[in-house]
Amino acid sequence: MLLLVGLGNPGAEHEGSRHNLGFMVLDALRAAEGWPDFREKYKGLLTRGEIRGGSGRSDVSVLKPQTYMNLSGESVQPAAAFLKVPAPRIVVVHDELDLPWREVRIKTGGGHAGHNGLRSIIQQLGTSDFVRVRIGIGRPPAGFRGDGADWVLSGFDSSERAELPDVLRAAADAVRRVCEP
Repeated sequence: MLLLVGLGNPGAEHEGSRHNLGFMVLDALRAAEGWPDFREKYKGLLTRGEIRGGSGRSDVSVLKPQTYMNLSGESVQPAAAFLKVPAPRIVVVHDELDLPWREVRIKTGGGHAGHNGLRSIIQQLGTSDFVRVRIGIGRPPAGFRGDGADWVLSGFDSSERAELPDVLRAAADAVRRVCEP
């Protein structure tokens, strides 16, 4: 069993923000894989299913914490504990300021790099030894009014919206690669 965690913020006002890419990827995977609807559990929304990889299928529990980004660990830790999923079997999908827009990378372990969702998960789990699927959103462009927090909470511009389906597909494929048995 793997625990897939998509990071984001609950509420309609956050749906299209850069910070909700983790939620968007899990929603795309849910639709593609035919998983059941999410239901409330562990201070989040949870579903279960199988994910198809190149060499077979893996059983997954899929969690979208509803605690707001900065408290994501308060959802992830109880879910992982109840489901008996050790940290190396947790896959966290999240936005990444330090990667250029559209770039998707897989990483195991490491620090939080200022990402408050990761910080909370590391604090609550007591380890950083989980897998991350990092989706680049880039740094704010010159002339952007605001700081990094304003940037991650902002929506995509028209060219980014046009590219978003490809970004979500690439991130979903990265999750599938991580989940291969």
